[in-house]
Amino acid sequence: MQQQDTSSDGGENSAAAAQPAATSPHDSTLPSDLKDSILVAYRSIGIGTFGVVMRYAGMPLEKIALYMNSSQVTGKHQFRQSIKLTFQKGMLAPYKVVGPASLVAWFMQYSVMGLAFQFFDHALSKALGVKPVIYGDELMEPPPSSSQQQHDATYRIKSTTKTILAPILAGSLESIVANRAEVQRYYGPSKLAAIESHLKWNPIARASGPAYLSNAARNVIMCNMSFIITPITYKYYYPQEKKSQGSLFWFGMGMNFAGNAVAITQQALWGRALDYAVFADGSTSTIATATAATGSAAKSGGQQQQQLVARNISYAQVIKSSLAKDGISAFFTVPKWASRILMNAPVQGSLPWFYNNVLPLGEESVLGVARTLYGDNNDQPSAADNNGNGKNCTIS
Repeated sequence: MQQQDTSSDGGENSAAAAQPAATSPHDSTLPSDLKDSILVAYRSIGIGTFGVVMRYAGMPLEKIALYMNSSQVTGKHQFRQSIKLTFQKGMLAPYKVVGPASLVAWFMQYSVMGLAFQFFDHALSKALGVKPVIYGDELMEPPPSSSQQQHDATYRIKSTTKTILAPILAGSLESIVANRAEVQRYYGPSKLAAIESHLKWNPIARASGPAYLSNAARNVIMCNMSFIITPITYKYYYPQEKKSQGSLFWFGMGMNFAGNAVAITQQALWGRALDYAVFADGSTSTIATATAATGSAAKSGGQQQQQLVARNISYAQVIKSSLAKDGISAFFTVPKWASRILMNAPVQGSLPWFYNNVLPLGEESVLGVARTLYGDNNDQPSAADNNGNGKNCTIS
């Protein structure tokens, strides 16, 4: 990837060209653009697969965190209330809300997060003429001395602009992919469908899902933590003699704890905004629209269902009413923070370690296969070569 090429000052290309025949039978060097595209795709697929496995395994923790950061638990023993709500329909209840759409959404969420950040980071770096964010082995190298990184004010402004914009764009795109699926797991498919039908949302609003802005704000915070703050602080401020894969893993976990102290406020706003959309008077309402609950009252064991009151979200009203009712604890308490960490830390906290230490292990193998295929393609005889001279086709 470009950031590797930058850090090695072109040494990687020459090394790739000098690979022995066992690694690259045709001794072909991939064009830099093709190589970058292959590595971006490999890393994105790897992050997506990692995200699916970790998120599915942690579904009970996710449900606990969702309840903890909603208005459905109040007063004392909120953690106990959240656990009770999570498992009220059985120990496997958290997994039953996960369908194929959620698995696809998880894969897309994490692969898009990785793909989007790499894309925006490299596109903006190329457009502004600055270096991409550090990656892989660069984290383990000593930080450059002040004399090695002398840049004028214009360069620093461009680099800062890129560093701010890349995670904002990536986190926003991630929420477009993931927010609706998260809302569906919170409400349930039938309830979300009834809300959308009742409010007659346009296709863009349906695709983004309710409470998109707070979801995007949370993702921007965590994208910054995973791809910007953690690698930069580790490279420049962590003691050089203590750098290792293990220390990066635990450093990433610690930074995740700090990031979640901020992200939890947006997670709580997201949950309360979703409750605001369907709870008009603070009492629990259930789906009973003409289109979504036909015959459901007959199955409710004689309990009368209330009419759903769905409304568009007003963040100002959500914040005002939440602060009036619960004060600052509406958006931040130690139990809320702890539940968010339980849900988020296994996957997001270990992501910098996985991204910078595990994924690079397979890059040379992937590039080796690509070199082989590229060389085989180059070795195919030209259709115009009737003399059998073995002229190679070229790929532009």
